[in-house]
Amino acid sequence: MRLKGKFSGKFYLQKSCLFTLSIFLWFTSINGVRIKDIAQINGISSQQLVGYGLMIGLNGTGDNRQSLMANQSLRNMLKHFGVTLPNKRMRVKNVAAVMVTASLNPFVQPGGKIDVQVSSMGDASSLEGGMLLLTPLIAADGQVYAKAQGALSIGGFDIKTIGGEHVRKNYALVGRIPHGAVVEKSSSVALSQDTLKLNLYNPDFTTISRMAAQINNSFGQNTATPLSGGQLLLAIPQNLRSAAGKIQFISQLESLEVTPDHVAQVVVNERTGTIVVGTNVTISEVAVAHGNLSVEISATPVISQPGPFSQGQTVVVPQTQTQVTTEQANLMVINETVSVQDIATALNALGVTPRDLIAIFQALKAAGALHAELVIL
Repeated sequence: MRLKGKFSGKFYLQKSCLFTLSIFLWFTSINGVRIKDIAQINGISSQQLVGYGLMIGLNGTGDNRQSLMANQSLRNMLKHFGVTLPNKRMRVKNVAAVMVTASLNPFVQPGGKIDVQVSSMGDASSLEGGMLLLTPLIAADGQVYAKAQGALSIGGFDIKTIGGEHVRKNYALVGRIPHGAVVEKSSSVALSQDTLKLNLYNPDFTTISRMAAQINNSFGQNTATPLSGGQLLLAIPQNLRSAAGKIQFISQLESLEVTPDHVAQVVVNERTGTIVVGTNVTISEVAVAHGNLSVEISATPVISQPGPFSQGQTVVVPQTQTQVTTEQANLMVINETVSVQDIATALNALGVTPRDLIAIFQALKAAGALHAELVIL
């Protein structure tokens, strides 16, 4: 519902669309998707690294004096260089305590470089122009896999003037250091076994069966055996069980194309007006009528004067009149649809807004005419 009006005293309340951005997306069936895009080899995944460090060189935008982390960390660092400071808080505004994170690919060897992301932990106002000091990056096992250091790039700025003006572009408390960490320990996985397991990103019994059939047709029967709706057991062929042969087998395996199956879904987001209709969505024959409600409220000011010598006050009393009108809604029959394009054509013929479409989908689901899962974000 939207309220609009002027200072004349008339207001109009009518049903309309509240969304500034409305997107209607239709997903059609996908054919020929590579296995590498919908699955991965079990045990071969990136390792998450994290570290705590200091960012220096900030132009007075670092952590304030009240920040204990930056003060204590700076004091501990200076001890390594033989500098001892008195036990009191320092006025250092060019230093900030940060957390450093990275993702280590399993096949990056020692000496290789990876990107790192730096995020402020204290009350710094900006990390623009900062330099990260040498920071060890550890994994979940507590071992150091890389060390990060370098100049930070935030792709923006955050400027505050004495007059109170504030100009900001992008987010200035998180940035990246391209190739900012040098790998010291590899987390590579040795392909020493004669069997592999393949995990689907989105488990589905139909998709896993099609994948197994495609692999067996390419490499021979009994190469792929489904273990569940999300995992395949792969027996590497005898002629490809060497180190180089296994890499060749995985390369050929990832290039095979499979048609994945999807659950019929309609996803709607009332906050943004986004509607996504997936493949396999169908609608039974149904009649739909959808109209708008218009409410007109007119306010006329009436001046009330007090009687002579009554010591009363002149007051303005608003006199309101309300008129409600309902637009005529034609009853439209939507024939049974078997494709997403049919649904788009039928609903677009109604000429309604995205918000109205969301209400229609909810009503279709309640009536049992929508044969799909309705997901509301």
